[in-house]
Amino acid sequence: MLRLKDFVFAVIVSLTLFSLTCKANNENGIKTGSENDTIKPRVIIMSDFPPIDVIPVKAPYGPPEKRSDPDDVQSMVRFLLYTNEFDVEALIASAGTKAYIARKQNILDMLNIYDQVDENLRKHDPRYPTADQLRWVTWQGRDRTYGKNGVKNLGKGMDTEASDAIIRIVDKPDDRPVFVCVWGGPYEVAQAIWKVKNTRTPDELKRFLSKLRIYSIAKQDSTLQWMLDNFPDLFIIVSGNTFRGMMSYAPGSDASLTDIDWVYKNINRGHGLLGLMYPASTTMDPKKAGVREGDTPSFLYLVSAIRGLNDPERPDQESWGGQYIQPDPAKNHWYDGPGPESVYKWRAEVQEEFACRADWMLP
Repeated sequence: MLRLKDFVFAVIVSLTLFSLTCKANNENGIKTGSENDTIKPRVIIMSDFPPIDVIPVKAPYGPPEKRSDPDDVQSMVRFLLYTNEFDVEALIASAGTKAYIARKQNILDMLNIYDQVDENLRKHDPRYPTADQLRWVTWQGRDRTYGKNGVKNLGKGMDTEASDAIIRIVDKPDDRPVFVCVWGGPYEVAQAIWKVKNTRTPDELKRFLSKLRIYSIAKQDSTLQWMLDNFPDLFIIVSGNTFRGMMSYAPGSDASLTDIDWVYKNINRGHGLLGLMYPASTTMDPKKAGVREGDTPSFLYLVSAIRGLNDPERPDQESWGGQYIQPDPAKNHWYDGPGPESVYKWRAEVQEEFACRADWMLP
């Protein structure tokens, strides 16, 4: 029988080892506290975020507005654990689910859960925002812009609270660029650009575009191609296949760091409500259970930059978000380079840090 003093000793040893692990991480470049305030990237997240009780899109049951890809929920849990590293300018709900609707309430529901752990997070880094601070910058996009319908919805009178928010954000007197992480379709940022192009001078449009950095996960609506076709100087990363290196079952990767057992042990169980919201499986295929998080490389690209691994202005450099090539030097557009391996090669470091931050959610 385990005696009380043995139990207490075991707990002390466990906490000490965890502290040493986090300390080692910090010594390897993981900075917390005010030391990074001057270099915090400005970030917008655009997500086709589903309800938190999402049903996998291929499930043969459930209403269309609840059926979607649950990996956005996985990515949002991880992102919220990194909000101390960023100036979060906006959380935007873009069109998604089988109903092709945008509902910011889905994100707000997630923030209600974040509200249960943010005080614990601030014990480790006071820069973690409050739930209210994130609610104040949550905006809704337009329904039914997914796929080919994106470009059809661009134009006069098609502004949304999200596209207007993007314009206000870029117009702020802040010299730092604005990184737009596109997890679904980029309609809202495209509509913002359309409006600026049609209401301002060419020089004003040039200044506006010069502050945008878009990292798009695949091409999920037609407005991305519209931006690629019309704005050669606009910084765009198109992760067509590279993002798949985040997935547990990526060929050649170490699945032991991302499988369902790892998720249960380090994130989903025993880590409070926010950890519990991390879906242990995002598909109907049990062979693909565990981490999917196809959208996560869009912000890991910036996390590794904060760590000093890469310059975010140089997508050709190795990063936690992958490595990209510029096929046409006349265009500031970047596409898959080495592919998924350029993401999963960092899996050990990425997952170690994720597990450490998940422990921060605990009292």
